Amino acid sequence: MVDSVTSSTSSTSSTTSSSSSTSLSASYEMFLTLLTTQLQTQNPLDPVDSTEFTSQLATYASLEQQIETNDKLDSVLSSMDSLSFSTGVGYIGLTVEAEGDTLSVDSDGTVDGSWKYELDSAAEDVTLTIVDSSGNTVWSGSGETSAGSHSLTWDGTDSDGDAVSSGEYTLVVTATDADGDSIDTTTSIVGTVTAVDSSSGSTVLEIGDTEIDLSDVTRLAA
Repeated sequence: MVDSVTSSTSSTSSTTSSSSSTSLSASYEMFLTLLTTQLQTQNPLDPVDSTEFTSQLATYASLEQQIETNDKLDSVLSSMDSLSFSTGVGYIGLTVEAEGDTLSVDSDGTVDGSWKYELDSAAEDVTLTIVDSSGNTVWSGSGETSAGSHSLTWDGTDSDGDAVSSGEYTLVVTATDADGDSIDTTTSIVGTVTAVDSSSGSTVLEIGDTEIDLSDVTRLAA
């Protein structure tokens, strides 16, 4: 079910570029006024040196080009923001996999997705630990030991079987080989996109209360 779509009319970068363009325009107007005044008040018997005049005209041309470049940059940034947002909207209703290790539990106890973890090589022992936002362990168990990708679906209860409170929960994967040496692991989250938000200037996908940057999406999951 689609929850919401929130768009921003301009990004921070676009706003900054627009401010720079306004500043350049003001500088250009001031330069033109000063140049005109200089030409009007120059001594006919001792006019402005042609070399200096040429240099001033070159400066004017450079300012004009900068203003035009900034205007075009504003247009490009605006188009990129719109394209990114439109791309994000296309993810609504789809199941995605994204870089990350944190999921949210909603007020009704629903976990906003599941985790995937990958072992670089086979392990002797794998421990999966879910911690709350304060770092307290709420659940712990054994994980798969074979190399490759594995999944963990959590029901939102602690080790005693009691429902946890709403909030963010992080999966910590600890894997060791037969010698007790650590094995590299990678964690990702999987869930269905319910909304998209670009009000902060970047496109963010929402899986329930869990937020992920569009750039962190690694694949569309089946």
